Amino acid sequence: MPHVICEPCIGVKDRSCQEVCPVECIYDAGEQLYIHPDECIDCGACVPACPVNAIFPEEDVPEEWRAYIGKNREWARTLPNVHVLQEGQA
Repeated sequence: MPHVICEPCIGVKDRSCQEVCPVECIYDAGEQLYIHPDECIDCGACVPACPVNAIFPEEDVPEEWRAYIGKNREWARTLPNVHVLQEGQA
């Protein structure tokens, strides 16, 4: 199962998760980051890197944040990858 970024990321976007992601599957929605579910290899490297504990395996997303599973799927497919964005800005 892929990992999901939930509500605690809103307004924070620390990007520590992006730095440790081996497959660059983290996307930027402006207000928060999302993980592309088809690109995530479920390695879990992003989980301990998140300073606000916003990342969960899909099956462990707390009930109050279950809507973020769909949001990650929806947004990640239409947003620029943060790695690509940063390379273009450099």
